[in-house]
Amino acid sequence: MSLAKSILRPARRSNASVLTAAFVLFILWFGTEFILSPATTAPGFGLPSWPSGDGGGFLVVKGIRDIVLALVLAVLLLTGHRRALGWVLVVEALAAFGDMATVLAHHGSAPTAFGVHGFTAALMVVTGLLILRETREVTTAPVPAPR
Repeated sequence: MSLAKSILRPARRSNASVLTAAFVLFILWFGTEFILSPATTAPGFGLPSWPSGDGGGFLVVKGIRDIVLALVLAVLLLTGHRRALGWVLVVEALAAFGDMATVLAHHGSAPTAFGVHGFTAALMVVTGLLILRETREVTTAPVPAPR
C-alpha cells in the first residue's frame, strides 16, 4: 500500500463514519418530530396540504419508518459491520428518493423535493459507496499448514 493510500484511508473512513452518524442523528430527530408534532413538522416535508380526515396518522407512520431506518444504521455503525453499513446506506437512500418522488408527484415544493429529499438520497448513496470502497480490499485467510 502506498504512503498516500495509508494516510488517506483512515480519513476517508472517518469522514464516512461522521456522515453516517449525522444521518443517524438527523433521521432520528426528524422521525421523532413527525411522531411528537406532525402538524408543525409536515409542512417542511414539501407536500402542498395537510392530510384530510384521519390522514395525519400517516405522518406518524412516516416518523416510525424514519426512526427504524436510523436505528438500523446506528446498529451497523456501532457494531463495525462496515460492508453491510455501506449497502444499507445505498438501499435506504431509496426511502429519501421515494420521498422526493412523492412530493413531486403530489405537486409539492420542487425545491424541497430536490434540495432536501434528493440531496439526502444522493449524499446517502455517496456515503454508502465510500464505505463500500473502503471495505473493498478483502483480506484472505492464511492457508493452514498440512498436518
